[in-house]
Amino acid sequence: MSNPDNPLSKLEFTKRTAKRAQYEAFEFTVLPGGVRVRNTSHANPRNHEYHVTVEDGVPSACECPADDHYDGACKHRVAVAIRVPVLRAAIDQQVAADGGTQEDADEREEATEESCDCSELGGFPCWECVRTGRKDLPDDTT
Repeated sequence: MSNPDNPLSKLEFTKRTAKRAQYEAFEFTVLPGGVRVRNTSHANPRNHEYHVTVEDGVPSACECPADDHYDGACKHRVAVAIRVPVLRAAIDQQVAADGGTQEDADEREEATEESCDCSELGGFPCWECVRTGRKDLPDDTT
């Protein structure tokens, strides 16, 4: 019996699509509204990247030709659905983008700046600044 909360149970796809979604070398980037899926199995991966739209916790559409021309979900949609951390990140990003106000964001930024310890680290960024993206780790620490 399948779990109705599992996004895979809400997609129709072939066994071949499921296998390809598992073994092809995909890279994922969470974007507003979904995930960019790049297939690095190809010689020129930039020509094989597509935006997968995530709606209501399910990869619902893909820009790839296969999603348009064939019945059922394409390998990119299935690849996002089976990689739970990627799917959760896309869902969380949508919630973060849809929720809160600028005032909330300003208060979080002020709190973050107050917890900055960079001045005590001799030019090395503190974890809070690295975590929030205000500063990067140096390339060479030797």
